Amino acid sequence: MLCRTVQPAQTVYSRDIIRRWITISKDMYVNEGIRARELRLIDHNGDQLGIKSRNEALDIAARANLDLVLVAPTAKPPVARVMDYGKFKFEQQKKERETRKNQKIIQVKEVRLSPTIDEHDFQTKLRNGIKFLEAGDKVKASIRFRGRAITHKEIGQRVLDKFAEACKEVGTVEVRPKMEGRSMFLMLAPINEKK
Repeated sequence: MLCRTVQPAQTVYSRDIIRRWITISKDMYVNEGIRARELRLIDHNGDQLGIKSRNEALDIAARANLDLVLVAPTAKPPVARVMDYGKFKFEQQKKERETRKNQKIIQVKEVRLSPTIDEHDFQTKLRNGIKFLEAGDKVKASIRFRGRAITHKEIGQRVLDKFAEACKEVGTVEVRPKMEGRSMFLMLAPINEKK
């Protein structure tokens, strides 16, 4: 005669709750992802429930139809909170979007010149550079030396100095002209940033 062992009664959860509980966040430990044996538990109202075992805390969260989130993993014992994790993540993303919206993104626009640039071409490049500076962007003026032109770096230096001098009403020189490989460049920043 075979003897069968009887398993203790377990709480039955609906399919969507189980799926929700299996999901583990990358930045926080949630539900079954929590490995600590004992937790200091805070309920969804902010009241402290004391130190509970992991299984007790999971049952409390399941009864409230919420998630168990580890908020302070380095504390002794670790602190877990019963909350709606999806709503919490949504609120966090909303705050991040707001802070990104309020940031001023400064772009760097490049104006390419040559050591033997004509006056008309220089004026066209200058107008573009001034337009970029007035819009609040930084301007990188660069000269690419081709062939043997690199032996006359002072000509490129004069062109960049002339460009910086012409832009001095709307921009200040942030990086003086310097060589980088076969190119020489200088960086201009707007005097008054657009608000």
